[in-house]
Amino acid sequence: MKNELEQFLQLAKKSGINDSEVYHVQSQSRPIFFEGNRLKQLESSQSVGTALRLWSDRCPGLAVGYGQVAPNILVDKAIAITELNDPQTIELAPARQDIHPDTGKSLPIEDLIELGQDAIAKIRDVYPDTICSAELECETETTTLLNSRGLYCQYTETSLSYSLGVELVRGEDFLGIYDGEYSKDHLDSDRVIDNILQRLNWAENNAPAVTGKMPVLFTANAATLLWDTVLMALSGKQVLEESSPWGKNQGKLVISPLVTMSQQPNLEPHSCPFDDEGTVTQQLNLITKGRLDNFYCDRFVGRELGLETTGNGFRPSLGSYPTPSLVNVVLEPGNGSLTDLITELDNGIIVDQILGSGADISGDFSINVDLGYRVANGEIIGRVKDTAIAGNVYTVLKQIMALGSDLSWNGSCYTPSVIVEGLSVIS
Repeated sequence: MKNELEQFLQLAKKSGINDSEVYHVQSQSRPIFFEGNRLKQLESSQSVGTALRLWSDRCPGLAVGYGQVAPNILVDKAIAITELNDPQTIELAPARQDIHPDTGKSLPIEDLIELGQDAIAKIRDVYPDTICSAELECETETTTLLNSRGLYCQYTETSLSYSLGVELVRGEDFLGIYDGEYSKDHLDSDRVIDNILQRLNWAENNAPAVTGKMPVLFTANAATLLWDTVLMALSGKQVLEESSPWGKNQGKLVISPLVTMSQQPNLEPHSCPFDDEGTVTQQLNLITKGRLDNFYCDRFVGRELGLETTGNGFRPSLGSYPTPSLVNVVLEPGNGSLTDLITELDNGIIVDQILGSGADISGDFSINVDLGYRVANGEIIGRVKDTAIAGNVYTVLKQIMALGSDLSWNGSCYTPSVIVEGLSVIS
């Protein structure tokens, strides 16, 4: 693989390009789909993509090819694109060799099928009227990065993913509950099944409509509505563009002292040894007891802000330039299980699934609750329907009442449930 990719750099050099970088991703996946309580489809797919970035007279150019790509064609395209761009500082990592072996474990298709069938059977044993769907996948992906300064980085990741959806129709009432898991070496389907059965139990009755300002418990499934805005505000790119409200607040208290947040790139299952610019990823304290510690940057943004890169230059897609992004955001847990947090609510609601996107960088949001529950006197009395919540993330996160100990992965964010007060609830 290395020799093949070096051809792109060598051809660029022959064309008068001294600074170039080739980024290559190769993946193989075996997804399995269940629909209507039955095995629906087995697939096997492979993808190969190559991105060449280079600078001609300091003007950048980026070209992408899929499958088997002729190096000369990609080089010519990238050089042609440089004519459309203005000069900029060249951003290339220094020479280093950094090769990481695959630490994941593959599962046979037969085992994945059995997991799906078993999960659906266990759900329907308790709730026979449910209609279940599932997707299970084993994927192996190899990322390779070389540049003209002698950088050679590579890591391979085998991952297992599992999602389960349950739908229940009662007259004109539709209920949809979804959960899943991501791992490098095993899938704990029992945890997902137990979570869904618990939520089906909570939703057996519909609660009376409720309106007004009250405490809201966001489960780990929904808490990223809050954290996603925080992560935007911590982006060095947002600071550079003067759109982050925290741009001049480093070292200051910005949210509740109950919140401590960090990036931990070596934590399984979403570990990542280097970013898409070849910089080693690092543990990064973002917020400690409510105080803002650090912003995260790629090479370009870090230089513009007078900071070093924090190893957070990632490509949103193969055809994109690196931009600041985080990996493995971890919230320090509080005390008490989800059940314990529920008992702390005298009068409020639980938000477990939301419809639509969350807040933007302004922090303002108004969203519909896809799955939520009414709590009175510390007990769930039923599901809430046709309910929305509204507020401002930055304000809400200064009003945190409690964090749970029930850490759970939601994407690459490891978060507990959280109770906030003073949110507007509309039915």
